[in-house]
Amino acid sequence: MNIVLFKENEISQRLPLKDPRGEHIKKILHKSAGETFEAGIINVSEGECRILEISEKDIAFEYKPLRPVVPLYKAKLIVGFPRPIQLRRLLRDVVSLGVAEIHLTGTELGEKSYLKSTLLEKGAAEAAMIDGACQAKSAALPALYMHKNLAECFELVFGAEKQEDCEFVLLDNVKPEFRLSDAAAQRRFEGKTVIAAIGSERGWTDREREKFKEKGFGFYSLGSRILRTETAATTAVSLVLAAMNNL
Repeated sequence: MNIVLFKENEISQRLPLKDPRGEHIKKILHKSAGETFEAGIINVSEGECRILEISEKDIAFEYKPLRPVVPLYKAKLIVGFPRPIQLRRLLRDVVSLGVAEIHLTGTELGEKSYLKSTLLEKGAAEAAMIDGACQAKSAALPALYMHKNLAECFELVFGAEKQEDCEFVLLDNVKPEFRLSDAAAQRRFEGKTVIAAIGSERGWTDREREKFKEKGFGFYSLGSRILRTETAATTAVSLVLAAMNNL
């Protein structure tokens, strides 16, 4: 952890040592009473905590906000719902890169059982996102949405966006028009909001490609090799942020 994150309702409570954050403060940071550690309240502020006491069970501390949360990049991600084990890694890594929104959606070729994953309900998805934010030393978490299909996803994503302010990127190995690496080298998306879409492990159908085309998506390639969803997501977001001149 490069920053210890709390929810608003946790910041005034004692932190149990059995909590991973408490264990990190005591065993990794080797902090003692009177010392400080970097901390933040999720989507509120960043600052530091001063340790008041470390007992056998918990840590008492006081939080001092020092700065507002730095806004996330204007990059939004649409992802065909991956395997649950892949989803944890994907969320952690794209959050650490700084995307503003993540839309998980069912796709025509995607495994329907993945949509029944309990990751969201049991908090595992949020935990993965917090892990990514801690790695990035940021208290900002993106919005996370789950959609049954592309139609439902489009209704939310395009309901709030002005198309003239956006660039639309569809990752597709079958019918690519451009290379995403070229867009990055040319800083082609600078000053824009970017919405990037990455398919599930079986990719997109022709019907889905047509739907993206109707929405104005350009078809981009990451090369000839077929990547896992989480690998493609991390690579694509990195190149998109470079094309936005944010990396």
